[in-house]
Amino acid sequence: MKMVFRWFGEGNDSIPLEYIKQIQGVEGIVWALHDIPAGEVWTIEKINEVKQQVERQGFHVDVVESVNIHEDIKLGLPSREKYIDNYIKTIENLATVGVKVICYNFMPVFDWVRTNLFKELEDGSTALFFEKSKITDIDPMELVQSISHNHDFTMPGWEPERLVYLTELFEQYKEVTEEDLWNHLQYFLERIIPVAEKNGIKMAIHPDDPPFSVLGLPRIITNKQNIKRLLDLVDSPSNGLTLCSGSLGVNPDNNIAEIASEFSDRIPFAHIRNVRRYENGDFIETSHRTTDGSVDIQSIMEALYKSRYSGYLRPDHGRHIWNEKCRPGYGLYDRALGIMYLWGIWDSLCRTSVETEKYADAK
Repeated sequence: MKMVFRWFGEGNDSIPLEYIKQIQGVEGIVWALHDIPAGEVWTIEKINEVKQQVERQGFHVDVVESVNIHEDIKLGLPSREKYIDNYIKTIENLATVGVKVICYNFMPVFDWVRTNLFKELEDGSTALFFEKSKITDIDPMELVQSISHNHDFTMPGWEPERLVYLTELFEQYKEVTEEDLWNHLQYFLERIIPVAEKNGIKMAIHPDDPPFSVLGLPRIITNKQNIKRLLDLVDSPSNGLTLCSGSLGVNPDNNIAEIASEFSDRIPFAHIRNVRRYENGDFIETSHRTTDGSVDIQSIMEALYKSRYSGYLRPDHGRHIWNEKCRPGYGLYDRALGIMYLWGIWDSLCRTSVETEKYADAK
């Protein structure tokens, strides 16, 4: 397992790289060029700028997250050819600096949905919250305003240049079924996966967040069956999954440890976080500790360990604690605590395995 940490770039993150360097066991930075609109090429010059910033602190840039896909590709419009060509060029440019994994998603319009970015928990901390009854009748524009009001940082998946066409986008998606979305994803993968293979890059799709239809939009990367279908669309080691325990964990029917075990050889990247589910369909994000939420983080880490997982893993969203002023879900303190919790499980598994082997040899 290679521990990494998400960082949104100089001037766009409350956390300096110097602080991340002080978290034990972190090898690399998960990064992106958040100022480049979806569909445009990431230039080598801009890529190298971030690479130099990251490597000065002793980190690698192996994993990139939020290489977002233009809506015309998801909609299957004729104009998708231009944007797929641009995506291919970005893959090739990223390969020049040694990128190994690209995390992306195929969610229409919104990359993720919450109704409250700072819902207070019992202990006084705050966290991202989803209120099911509120989302049922909310106007999409009202949702945009509630999510995008934080002007201090960019909000990946909620870019203004895309959301300005929100009404038009919803109109376009009215006729798009889940099966249509599957076909558009397959077309995209058939174009890009050979390029990724040639350049030594693994594409790792992120599950839909949350893993069900929101505001009538189709969603398809939601469960084990659909993950298998995705991996079979283009059967290649370069067509992989970002295992996200928080996204998949919203659905109690998803056995994430089982998913981790079955598809371990196709999971180059993992996001580990916990959520607390409520019977009415609401959920809130919690600390990473298993007993703090509804997701069995321990069993997921055990499944990865038993599979001899050697991919990249990062703590995902954390609470906002100790009065930290930060990007929603991406403070320093709770994610650092999350890393220590995940390392604690991993180290314990390693030690137990060694002791078991010694005992077997002694017999």
